[in-house]
Amino acid sequence: MARAGLTADRVTLAGAELADEVGLDHVTMSAVARRLGVKDASLYAHVRNLEDLRGRIALLAADEKTLLIAEAIAGRAGKDALVAYANAWRQYAHDHPGRYMATQIPIQIDPELAARAPGPRRAVELTYGMLRAYALAEPDLTDAVRLMRSTLHGFTSLEAAGGFAYARPAEDTWIRCLDALHTLLRHWPAHDEGDPA
Repeated sequence: MARAGLTADRVTLAGAELADEVGLDHVTMSAVARRLGVKDASLYAHVRNLEDLRGRIALLAADEKTLLIAEAIAGRAGKDALVAYANAWRQYAHDHPGRYMATQIPIQIDPELAARAPGPRRAVELTYGMLRAYALAEPDLTDAVRLMRSTLHGFTSLEAAGGFAYARPAEDTWIRCLDALHTLLRHWPAHDEGDPA
C-alpha cells in the first residue's frame, strides 16, 4: 500500500507539517502514516523510529531557520544585523511552531545525518559572526550567544503561549527588548576580580 515516491525526505516533511499543526509532542508514526495515506510499517523503510523522525525534523528546521536568518542579515552589521536576526528567528517560530520546538529541545540525532546537515553548523557560524561586531572575546562571546538565544527563545515561547496578554502590544516590548539587548552587547560588563574568565 506504500505510496509511490515515499522517501525519508517526504516522511520528514509530513512529520514537520504535522508538528506545526498539532505540536511536536503529538507527532506519532501512526499520525504521519495516516497523513501520507500509507500503513505504519511503510514508514520504517525510510525512518528507523519516532526518535529518528524527530531528529530529521530538527535538522530540517535548523536548515530552514538558518537560511531565513542568513538571508535576513546579509549585508547588515551591528544593531541592524541583530534586529534582522531576531526578527527572522521570531518569524520562523511563529510560522513553524512545531519545527521550531524541534530545534530547541534535546533530540537524539543520527550522527551520520547530523554530520551531513549544514543547518546547525551554519547557525553557530552566523550567530558568532554576527555578534563579533560587538568586539567580544571569549568567554564573553559564548556568554553573549547564550544570552541572545535565551532572550529570543524566551520571548517567542511566552508569546506563543499567550503569556503577553496585557494592554501593551507584544510588538512594542519586542522592539524595546532588542534595543536593550543591543545596548548590553555594546556595553558588556567587565569581569570582576575573582570571577571565572
